[in-house]
Amino acid sequence: MVVDLAESRKKIDVIDKQIVDLFEERMKVSSDVAKYKRSTGKKVYDPERENQKLEALRGMVNNDFNKTAVEDLFRQIMSISRKYQYKELGAEALELPFRMVDKLSYDEDTRVVFFGDRGAYTEQAMVEFFGENISAYNKTTFAEVIEDVSGQRAKFGVLPIENTSTGGITDIYDLLVDTDLTVVAEHVVKVEHALLGVPGANVSDIKTVYSHPQGIMQCSEFLKAHPDMKAEKFLSTAGAARKVSEDKDKSQGAIASKRAAKVFGLDILQEEINSQSQNYTRFIVVSNQKVFLSNANKISLSFEIKHEAGSLYNMLAAFYYNDLNMTKIESRPIEGRNWEYRFFVDLEGNLLDPGVSNALECVMECTNKMQILGNIVTK
Repeated sequence: MVVDLAESRKKIDVIDKQIVDLFEERMKVSSDVAKYKRSTGKKVYDPERENQKLEALRGMVNNDFNKTAVEDLFRQIMSISRKYQYKELGAEALELPFRMVDKLSYDEDTRVVFFGDRGAYTEQAMVEFFGENISAYNKTTFAEVIEDVSGQRAKFGVLPIENTSTGGITDIYDLLVDTDLTVVAEHVVKVEHALLGVPGANVSDIKTVYSHPQGIMQCSEFLKAHPDMKAEKFLSTAGAARKVSEDKDKSQGAIASKRAAKVFGLDILQEEINSQSQNYTRFIVVSNQKVFLSNANKISLSFEIKHEAGSLYNMLAAFYYNDLNMTKIESRPIEGRNWEYRFFVDLEGNLLDPGVSNALECVMECTNKMQILGNIVTK
């Protein structure tokens, strides 16, 4: 028997029209469900009910392929229905522990701690963001910066979070989720590494080069071109410059900023030794106050998804159905819990946007844990 393709396509068109009509009817009923839940305070997401429904639907078909397909189809339909209910409900019940401010409050007495030494790119980012008229000091580890801000020894902290050539500094994400700190802003600095040495030294004199591991990675091509130079890791680029200055050894060099050369009295032996000329580092400003700026335009959050089929899809769909642009997603293993992961996401938006509120309410219901790291303004 020869199958008539044109006739089959006509039948599919008729069936698809019926499916669309039934889908629209189902969504109208979802609106009634949303109104009921608003009146009773019942949560939108009811996993027990959904699992019972899926099991019943699987029993309505005969072969294993269709059982799986029907379950997949209705998981999508239920997910869409939830997104629609969130929109219908709005975000009336969503309460977030953040206070909106028009500007960050700081003056000459405000203590700001930054990672690294004087002359570091982090110090440069801090000065460009806050200006010189603050009470600034440094710490040499990410954890110390976080601890000082958490312990209210400093009001703000400045940390590097991502570089365009080497990616994210994931240790900081892990530290942030264990605190109640808020990311209030970010600032981008162009990385322009130079080879620094003591006064009178030449490039040919340098046998050992000190720098932060990121600095070494970012100048890998330069180091390959100078095989006589041995790269040694240091806590920070500026700390490396300080070591070279203190040791006064012509055979030592540092990969650091031109600012570090000025601070520590070193000569710039060669400029622009980055492997990539367009190299930028993004820094974050963290605070111990739960605030966000009125013009904040990016939300950073973390969440732990449940070990259920479609969990990650539900998270991403919450953003999609509320027209939110996700600019980054990254996963990190959760310490002490094998094969479980925490996700970090950046979204465009403000916490006062209705779409943001709806999406966050969905994420909060559908995850084991969600944490808003901050509503950030770029500068």
